[in-house]
Amino acid sequence: MDRRNVVNMSDKTTVSVTLGYTLNLGNFQSLRLDLGCTDFLREGENEDAAMERVYSFIEGKLLTKIEDAKKELE
Repeated sequence: MDRRNVVNMSDKTTVSVTLGYTLNLGNFQSLRLDLGCTDFLREGENEDAAMERVYSFIEGKLLTKIEDAKKELE
């Protein structure tokens, strides 16, 4: 799951990223992790640069949460 949005609200442009991951636990059970973030463009930044910044942030956080969840399940 990967959703990316660019929204222009008046003169405040925002970017939004939501990522998700489903971990199969076996025996017809799974654990779903979803993280998202919306942020404003920073001074001198275009939409693509802002999207990459927010995407990288959420991707890193999601990977950390996946590893944490796997450790808790051991």
